[in-house]
Amino acid sequence: MEMTSSQRVRSTEDVVACLRAALEGAGVALPSLGVDPVTAATGEPYALVELGRCNVRTAVRLADALRGAAAGGDT
Repeated sequence: MEMTSSQRVRSTEDVVACLRAALEGAGVALPSLGVDPVTAATGEPYALVELGRCNVRTAVRLADALRGAAAGGDT
């Protein structure tokens, strides 16, 4: 059974919420994080996640969090 457009968007929204929570846990907030509206309207199985833009401070926090995760540490 094929997923409807609203089911695809809902699934992607769930992923966005999970990603937002994980980023917040690492002290990072991406203000433009969301579901890409263009791909949400297509027949693709899942819409793209729009990470958006952020300021330099947020980019540094994100880089630090990723480095910490890659090293196996808790940041």
